[in-house]
Amino acid sequence: MKTDLDNLPPAKQRELERVVQILFEEFGDANGQATGNRRLGRILKVILYGSYARGGWVDEPHTAKGYQSDFDLLVIVNQKELTDRVAYWERAEERLNRERAITQTLKTPVNFIVHSLQEVNDGLAHGRYFFMDVARDGIALYQADESELHKPKPKASGQALALAEEYFEEWFSLAVASQKGALFYISQNEHRHAAFSLHQATEQLYHCVLLVLTFYTPHVHNLNFLRTQAERASPRLFDAWPRDTQKERARFEKLKDAYVKARYSKHYKISEEELTWLSKQIEALGQLVHMVCTARIEELRASTSSE
Repeated sequence: MKTDLDNLPPAKQRELERVVQILFEEFGDANGQATGNRRLGRILKVILYGSYARGGWVDEPHTAKGYQSDFDLLVIVNQKELTDRVAYWERAEERLNRERAITQTLKTPVNFIVHSLQEVNDGLAHGRYFFMDVARDGIALYQADESELHKPKPKASGQALALAEEYFEEWFSLAVASQKGALFYISQNEHRHAAFSLHQATEQLYHCVLLVLTFYTPHVHNLNFLRTQAERASPRLFDAWPRDTQKERARFEKLKDAYVKARYSKHYKISEEELTWLSKQIEALGQLVHMVCTARIEELRASTSSE
């Protein structure tokens, strides 16, 4: 795997060094009191993937749109239990956000996912495009040793078609049901229930398109992260969310927050106007997801027929 960061400006390289330091410090604190076999838990690799690994990132926070590409990191650990985000990685995520938003020692948004080495190698063995892309384009920021990931084994066309159809049928149907539920709650003036249902519809649509296109989706509920991953897989999805104004960006943030706050915080407020706007954008997202997924399934079907 590549280890050279010469394609990045020195400031970005220093930021990545800081990010890796924070990940190790917070993981060490979270696992510091472990007993038994858990004491042997460790980070095996930290891999940069996505636009900063491939090239072509965008870093324009001071323009009208204010768009910045994220640092996307895959953390590989040696035990499945260590992938538990709440137990081992929540504080790392909070600290990364704090160092960007408050102390501003980090200038670039950071997204990271955590998998065991077995999960990554299983993903490669089963031809999951996400892991194949990471193995091909990723840059190792840290490696405990020089061991390589398993050689990818792409799926046969027939297998890929069957799996893509299964994912699409399951997840798109879930999203449609959540959207219907949200509209019902809006009609009943149950705004918090409506917001949570809209969050679920959005999350399910992103899981749908990621699974159909890459056979992988991260086990997270953060819509910012899912949106970034999905738009990377299909840039056409970018059009679903207007983000030129602060008002538009704030409404998406309110949708993102609904996963926790709409259920548990009495202080969470969202208006019918905001819900209606969000519902309209989610409907547009659903149309794009349907178009992207069905196009991919037709590609796979054509490939299967030509074999």
